[in-house]
Amino acid sequence: MESPQATKLPVRLAISLLKDRKGEIHLDIPVTGSLDDPKFSVFGIILQVLGNLIAKAATSPFALIGAIMGGGQQLDNLEFESWSAAIAGAGEAKINTLLKALKDRPGVNLEIEGHVDMEKDREGLKQLFFQRKLKAQKLKELVKKGQPSVPVDELKIEPPEYPGYLKLAYKEEKFPKPKNFIGMAKDLPNPEMEKLMLTHIAINESDLRTLASQRSVRVRETLVKNGIEGERLFIIEPKSLAPEKKDKVKDSRVDFRLK
Repeated sequence: MESPQATKLPVRLAISLLKDRKGEIHLDIPVTGSLDDPKFSVFGIILQVLGNLIAKAATSPFALIGAIMGGGQQLDNLEFESWSAAIAGAGEAKINTLLKALKDRPGVNLEIEGHVDMEKDREGLKQLFFQRKLKAQKLKELVKKGQPSVPVDELKIEPPEYPGYLKLAYKEEKFPKPKNFIGMAKDLPNPEMEKLMLTHIAINESDLRTLASQRSVRVRETLVKNGIEGERLFIIEPKSLAPEKKDKVKDSRVDFRLK
């Protein structure tokens, strides 16, 4: 309400965090005191606790909802491996906790903002694109043999196959290659071919932005698939691809905000 005495704290968000799917708020408030004391007021204690909870919603909403759901797990981000948008390992456990919280708090909406580690993800994408070049050679070979085409990322190159596909991929590269004394491309050891190919793979901002977006989309798709309404989930375009630095938290991550 409009009033000089009205709190500036996010009351609506706090209520959404506290109210369960039945529309009820349950608080365990231990109270001690004497009813004979004229200064004793149960209502005053309840107001104080509610005020503290609303303040907590303003400063640490994920800590509040984590404590409510049990375990106190910090849910304000989800980390990824470099270059990857897959949710695995500890990320799966965190997503499950977030799912439980969102299902039990239907009045809460979630903003999802993807980020990248500008160095580690860049190097990771180089390796990914390099592997795709080799797998593309294997796919060509399989299609020639009459096998159905599949996404290259689903293919696996076994160690004995690696040198052959590396040589084929290197041969197709358009960058200038070392030549022998008669002007023909030299045969190079595997490490040198790898180094030259990786050196000429350029990862630009668009590639990094795509990875950040893929991480956000993957999180949203996972939540929707598990029963969270899509209209409660909002993908936010990051102001900066690199996130705010956090102690012991990877830059390769998605940040969450509750609304």
